[in-house]
Amino acid sequence: MANVPSLKLSNGKEIPQIGLGTWQSKAGEVEKAVAYALKDAGYRHVDCAFAYGNEKEVGDGIKESGVPRKDIFITSKIWCTWHGRVEEQLKITLERLGTDYVDLLLVHWPIAMNPEGNHPFFPLLPNGKRDILYDWPLRKTWEQFEAVYEKGLAKAIGVSNFSQLKLEEEILPFAKIKPMVNQLESHPYNPQHKLVQWLHSQDIVVEAYSPLGSTDAPLLKDDAIVEIAERNKVSPSSVLLGWSIAKGIVPLPKSVNPERILTNIQYAKLGPADVEKIDGLAAAGKQKRLIRPPWSGVKLGFDDWFQVDP
Repeated sequence: MANVPSLKLSNGKEIPQIGLGTWQSKAGEVEKAVAYALKDAGYRHVDCAFAYGNEKEVGDGIKESGVPRKDIFITSKIWCTWHGRVEEQLKITLERLGTDYVDLLLVHWPIAMNPEGNHPFFPLLPNGKRDILYDWPLRKTWEQFEAVYEKGLAKAIGVSNFSQLKLEEEILPFAKIKPMVNQLESHPYNPQHKLVQWLHSQDIVVEAYSPLGSTDAPLLKDDAIVEIAERNKVSPSSVLLGWSIAKGIVPLPKSVNPERILTNIQYAKLGPADVEKIDGLAAAGKQKRLIRPPWSGVKLGFDDWFQVDP
């Protein structure tokens, strides 16, 4: 059984520090992957989302695993076309997952899209750009998150893809309950050091999607990562996961391959020198954000992605 540490959220709830990501995991594959991860590989944390379109299969995999619900930390996310209907979407998610609560519920993006547009997930305008509700106040979304938290439908609440600017302008001044988590694209090529440090100072836990890079990303072949892996007699993936763990971040590697699922819960315990070396990769010219949806005209507020092109 994997020996995965936990972090404590601001409300006292514990979150396992490695989780199974399920983004881009296809129907027909994800059920077996989740069952294997929980039953055989020792995972106790599954990260999913309504917009991934596979929560029914995730729920089936959880049931198939035989692991008691109370022992599994389940995360889901509210999609952009549901910012005005948070509880309604959450109840659909709960039905699909086969549970009466999620352990963590996140605002998927700090962007609301037209719920009555021409597509349930990605409504488009006649010019082909996404049908974004630019005047939607995110505090209205967060008020609904606080409500489902108080009802016990979500045991913790947080955000995803939020910059410090977005949190300081649109959530924190109005929140009765502060976000407990911010899930970000985080890896050595996009470490977001300043943002992570600030989030920690606010007692907001950082989760990392694409912690090994996304499809065809060069992280696993990076010379510095490979050198550290060879010197420590571990895999490059375990170095990348170990870096996240050392930084106090919760990595969410995704795979449907049993061998990689097993590998992805094994992390290297890195020394300070190796952590510092990896910390410097982005500043040395390798800074690269891998996930950049076309949110036309949105001020996201990240240092490397402040304003999305019109």
